[in-house]
Amino acid sequence: MTYARFFLIAFIIILQILVIILSKSSFAADLFTRQKQNRLASIVASSNLAPFANEGFQKAPPVSAKSAIIVDAKRGNVMFEKNSNFRHLSASTTKLMTALVVLEKCSPDNIITVGLVNSNGTQMGLVSGDQVTVETLLYGMLMASGNDAAYVLASSCADSYDVFINLMNERARKLEMANTHFDNPAGFDSDYNFSTAADLAKLARDAVANPLISKIVATKTIVLTDVSGIKTYYVENINKLLGEVDGVEGVKTGHTEAAGEILLTKATRTGNTIIVVVLDSQDRFEDSEKLIEWAFTNHHWQ
Repeated sequence: MTYARFFLIAFIIILQILVIILSKSSFAADLFTRQKQNRLASIVASSNLAPFANEGFQKAPPVSAKSAIIVDAKRGNVMFEKNSNFRHLSASTTKLMTALVVLEKCSPDNIITVGLVNSNGTQMGLVSGDQVTVETLLYGMLMASGNDAAYVLASSCADSYDVFINLMNERARKLEMANTHFDNPAGFDSDYNFSTAADLAKLARDAVANPLISKIVATKTIVLTDVSGIKTYYVENINKLLGEVDGVEGVKTGHTEAAGEILLTKATRTGNTIIVVVLDSQDRFEDSEKLIEWAFTNHHWQ
């Protein structure tokens, strides 16, 4: 065999090997692309699922709440409503809007030195001079419903307190909360601090879309510290449904003598999530649990 023929045969063999390798890599790339497309299609399909009444659908149970609504968290479809556009005092559910505006204007890692403390109503335990992060204050405000934390945040995460309140109302307008107005960050009773079940469902959907807020409102208890690590704040979630009702993941309680009992709840089962709102209830936890069980028992998503 001549050297020329040997090199020719070797070249042909190498060429064939390269063709095989390239065809396999092309197949692998195509397979990866198809798998990626299938995963994306699955995610899109899941996000497009909507709730439908089951065969044998039963009417919702009676609830004591004067207003209530259930919506699909992903699409906003209304599954149940009772006087959902009647205006009510919003109480501490206001703090969800406070949290959203805070996270627009402040980083969770920002350190705030506590000045004047609003000591009315529920507290997380702040005193003047405490140095704490924005995230710590958010835990205290959303879990323990600390009015002290709400006012410190509102005074620190905007050019002024009044500017902060204006930002809360701007965000409400963007969310098309047409029957809502805020005039304080904690939810103290006022003729100018009100909302509806339908509007609060919009607020809850927007709030739980934020990963930090979603994490905080789903936390049952936590021990926080100031920046020195010396002072501690033991914070317990007021929401009694957490850890007791299957799938409950927050969101926010509210209560004053004038507003009655209020609860906004997020619940997820088999990958489907609902938001339940009850306003001016005689027993917010019982009403909410009834509606959660009814919603998942009488609906499927497709």
